[in-house]
Amino acid sequence: MSEIIKVGMADLKVCKSPDGVTTLGLGSCVGIALRDPLTGIGGLAHIMLPDSTVIRGSESNVAKFADTGIAELVRQMEAKGAQRSRMTAKLAGGAMMFAFQNKSELVRVGDRNVEASRRKLAELGIRVLAEDVGANYGRTVIFYPETGDYVIRAVGKPEKVI
Repeated sequence: MSEIIKVGMADLKVCKSPDGVTTLGLGSCVGIALRDPLTGIGGLAHIMLPDSTVIRGSESNVAKFADTGIAELVRQMEAKGAQRSRMTAKLAGGAMMFAFQNKSELVRVGDRNVEASRRKLAELGIRVLAEDVGANYGRTVIFYPETGDYVIRAVGKPEKVI
C-alpha cells in the first residue's frame, strides 16, 4: 500500500515509489518536485523565499529558501541512492496573490521564487520538464515519483497533471 507524505510550508520530504508527496497552499511559494526515474526516488520542497543570503540573523531552516532548499532536497535524494545526473524537475506555484499589480520586489515574491528555483536547478544541472507557475491563485499538489505525474489542484480550476 502506498503512502502520500505531507510536506509542510518551508519543508521538504523524500520518498521512494510507489509513495508520493503532497503539499497544500502554494500561493507565492513554489513546490519543486524532483525525480530520479531509474530508482523511483523523488522529493518535494515547499519553498517560501528565493534567497537565503538576504536574511540576516539565525534563520536555520534551509527548506524555506530556493537556493538552500533545492540543494538539500538533492542531497537527501542522493543519500537514498538517486543520481543527480538523472534527476528532472517540475515546478508549481509562484503566484501573485495580491490584487494590486505593483512591480515592487516585496510584492513579486512569487516571480522571484520561480526565477530563483529555475536558476538553482540550472546550476545543479537538473532539467525542468514542466511547470505550472504564476497567475493569481493558490495550488495544492501531489507528486508521484513512480510516474513523474505532478497533480495540480486549484479552487475553481480543472485538475491538471504536468
